[in-house]
Amino acid sequence: MQTNTTKAKLRAGGTVLGCFVRYPDASLIEVQGYLGWDFLVFDGEHGTLEPRDCENMVRAAELRGVTPIVRVTTNLAPVILRYLDTGAQGLLVPWINTAEEAERAVRAVKYFPRGNRGLAGVRASDFAQAGPLSDYIVKANAETLVVLQVESADAVEQLPKILEVDDVDVVFIGPNDLSNSLGFPGQLDHPKVKPALDRAVEMILASKRALGIMVGSVSAAQHWRQRGARYITITLDNIVSPAVRAYLSAVRA
Repeated sequence: MQTNTTKAKLRAGGTVLGCFVRYPDASLIEVQGYLGWDFLVFDGEHGTLEPRDCENMVRAAELRGVTPIVRVTTNLAPVILRYLDTGAQGLLVPWINTAEEAERAVRAVKYFPRGNRGLAGVRASDFAQAGPLSDYIVKANAETLVVLQVESADAVEQLPKILEVDDVDVVFIGPNDLSNSLGFPGQLDHPKVKPALDRAVEMILASKRALGIMVGSVSAAQHWRQRGARYITITLDNIVSPAVRAYLSAVRA
């Protein structure tokens, strides 16, 4: 198991930049690995990615030393296990609304004694060929990044307790789903949405957890970095689409 450079940067107080990819193509990930990302998130929630796809995408990310992270579909141990067994170095769990759900996610990610993740000679453990599994679980527990997604009004209310759960590295805010849960989908500046978002941000920044956020542009990333976010993501679509439009517009002019 490789050292998790993204987790190391976060622990040192640094900021990490990553990209969400929902297309099942290892070559695409290999190309992205040359571009300087700290991490790549393979989106199994809003995409068609299966563990088999993720396993090959993890291999591609490892070629360039980029941290492979998977966003799973749901906070269920059997689902989490299958995606982590691919060798992913981090897990993003959506829809965490209570401390109990946060604890359940952590326990599914971590091996004994912290958690109850199932142990086998799979790719994550180098197929049990590189050394004893007892050594592997110690490193896996230390290196695997735990990212919990807070994206509802209920989650914001429960956030003080969620932040107390041990072994959570990043609390990742989902602004669009938060606005939707408040009844104003996509209206991030609405007077009932912005205070809830600001409250969540303030609580996370005051905690030991890194603030994670999804952005849609360079200016948004710069804004959130200045505000204190240290785990900043964007989708591949939001990177590619403006570049393609600008190219076509310039060439056709």
